[in-house]
Amino acid sequence: MRPANVLIPAVRTTTLAAALLLAGCAFAPPAKPPASPSPEHYTVEALPAGTAKVDGVSQHYSLGGRPVPEWWREYRNDTLNAWVEEGLRNNPSLAATKHTLESAHQLLRAQVGATMLPSLDAQAQSSRQRSLGSPVFGPPTNLYDVYAGQLALSYNFDVFGATRHGIEQTAAQVDQQSYEFDAAKRTLAANIVIAAINAASLEEQVRTTERLSKLANDQASLTERQYRLGAASQDDALSLRQQAASIGTSLPPLRAQAEKARHALAVLLGRTPDQAPGNLMLADLHLPESVPVSVPSDLLRQRPDVLAAEAAVHAASAQVGVATANLFPHISLSASIGTEGFKPSSLFTSAGSVWGAGLALTQPIFHGGELIAKRKAAIASYNAAIADYQQTVLNAFRDVADTLTALNQDAATLQAAQEAAGAAEQSFAHADARYRLGGVSYPSLVLTEQHWQSARLTEIQARAGRLADTAALFQAMGTPQSPTLAENLRH
Repeated sequence: MRPANVLIPAVRTTTLAAALLLAGCAFAPPAKPPASPSPEHYTVEALPAGTAKVDGVSQHYSLGGRPVPEWWREYRNDTLNAWVEEGLRNNPSLAATKHTLESAHQLLRAQVGATMLPSLDAQAQSSRQRSLGSPVFGPPTNLYDVYAGQLALSYNFDVFGATRHGIEQTAAQVDQQSYEFDAAKRTLAANIVIAAINAASLEEQVRTTERLSKLANDQASLTERQYRLGAASQDDALSLRQQAASIGTSLPPLRAQAEKARHALAVLLGRTPDQAPGNLMLADLHLPESVPVSVPSDLLRQRPDVLAAEAAVHAASAQVGVATANLFPHISLSASIGTEGFKPSSLFTSAGSVWGAGLALTQPIFHGGELIAKRKAAIASYNAAIADYQQTVLNAFRDVADTLTALNQDAATLQAAQEAAGAAEQSFAHADARYRLGGVSYPSLVLTEQHWQSARLTEIQARAGRLADTAALFQAMGTPQSPTLAENLRH
């Protein structure tokens, strides 16, 4: 009974291999993932033609437009352009990703050379040996030297595609790393732009809050003097002093945020924090008026994260092909030619010439279920890669939808903030004019300026949010791609 049980896995393996061969050698599942959903539009509601008009600019969505490779130049700021170029040139994390990609390229070349081409080696040997002599006659032991030199050739025939699928798998992994490198470049550029916008915004918020703090302290001091003169209540004086202190407590963390933003920008550029660049002014950044919005089907061919997930599916498919081909016979050829002798002078003579040639075939019979289990594991990994791809596609659509929604609301927010700030500024201007004529008290003037400065804070934040979300949308659109290594190998 035991021998029969041992042969069961072997019979199953052979049966599976024969079935696959009769099925047309479909060793690997499709390298392309299943068709992805193609929504009519990204957001819940149809995308409008553009945003609300603010600062005389209404951003226009160029539907079906191609992504812009160097999109940061749309901000029309030479300093910002120089920072992005510096970061792409000097950022250590990006350099590490680039070197990792180069390493993967070289490993692919090594695999092609090791598996697709014959290997030829030159061998030389010199040894001194001791062996037993004949028990009937001659010395009991023999001492002699052996010299040998030969060329050895070996080659594995890829009859069932194990080598080809293995190279295809590695090529797909190189493609995946290439897309990840492209994603890292675009992410770095977006992070630099957003960090510059954030640093500029925080710097302006610090200056505005400092002015608010001064006004609050002035108003509190005036009220305290009025209280001492009996013209104001103690509650009013204490309340205003508390408000001034509250504004003062917001300044240190705001200054810390501004300085941290500069540190973050310096590191993105490949600098130490003490070499952080100066801040830009938000007014120096031109808001791009036209933003390309690719149709959903094109987006999937432009997003590096989606393409990396697709390359992972291709690699997993090739791994199934490798695991399946390993169930079939392996055929290898070996040959050698050389010369041997007991003296160096006998080398390279006809008497010392030696050669050999052989053809080997190995058919797996029983491996304790190892080969079947590896194939099942490869199929499970393939199914997992497809699920990961589908989730990446959904995340890409959500990323674009969220960014478009944010950009639409940013325009409305900035419009309302500007109206509020404009009205507060006019109120302050009128109060200042009346104060100069003696019609308004100084505390009333201070209060109107406080309202104006508070409105300016909201406007600064809204303007920075619109600039930053525009950068996020440019990044979300991806970049045009060229054919991959794995696709070229397959075709």
